[in-house]
Amino acid sequence: MTSTTSYVLITSIHSLGSEASSFAFSSAALFTGASSKLFGASVSSSSKPVAVTRIVASRGRRAAGLGLLSFAVGVNLSSRASAAEVAKKSVYDHIVKDIKGNDVDLSIYKGKVLLIVNVASQCGFTRTNYKELGELYSKYKESGFEILAFPSNQFGGQEPGSNEQIKETACSRFKAEFPIFAKIDVNGQAEAPLYKFLKNSKGGGMSGDNIKWNFAKFLVNKQGQVVERYEPSTSPLAFEKDIQNLLKA
Repeated sequence: MTSTTSYVLITSIHSLGSEASSFAFSSAALFTGASSKLFGASVSSSSKPVAVTRIVASRGRRAAGLGLLSFAVGVNLSSRASAAEVAKKSVYDHIVKDIKGNDVDLSIYKGKVLLIVNVASQCGFTRTNYKELGELYSKYKESGFEILAFPSNQFGGQEPGSNEQIKETACSRFKAEFPIFAKIDVNGQAEAPLYKFLKNSKGGGMSGDNIKWNFAKFLVNKQGQVVERYEPSTSPLAFEKDIQNLLKA
């Protein structure tokens, strides 16, 4: 008989309160506190509800060990996503700010094909992208196509102006007719939840999920799901066929 070491996850809730449910993940509980040890089940005192997780080594058959190990791996102790974030299944679940600071519920775009772009006014890609985005918008807006532009100053400081200045530049100088939203971060700790969703939906491949530069583009279908991601160097007209296909679907 072949034996191997496996792990049994034993969880007990030591105190319950209004925040206790936030520590639960499936049937296992996560724990909080200044310090903890996996083997030995010690947790320092905390003013918040505490769930103590104890892992006990046991010996058993290989099959049982593999099953228990799979269960343990399924419990992501490092997950910090809130219940609200986990519940967001499409672009339509997000609320953003327009260029004037008003809330915009993206569910108003249900049933439309969307192209979501992080824009900048002083980038080498600016003139070409605004021109081609404008061409696509004029051509397909009556067929259910929308472009949502989100200014960001994270790349070379190339969108330094206020929201009012950004709108003036985009609409007057570059003749943008599609919606321009409030300036946001698209990477980092302060990144907009919408961009976290977009990047989680369509990663950036071997170079990582972060937005690389101004004018990265996400194509969203009529169900609010991200179907394509295009890098900043990709011309908008280069994927016109993809837009046509989604509009026909």
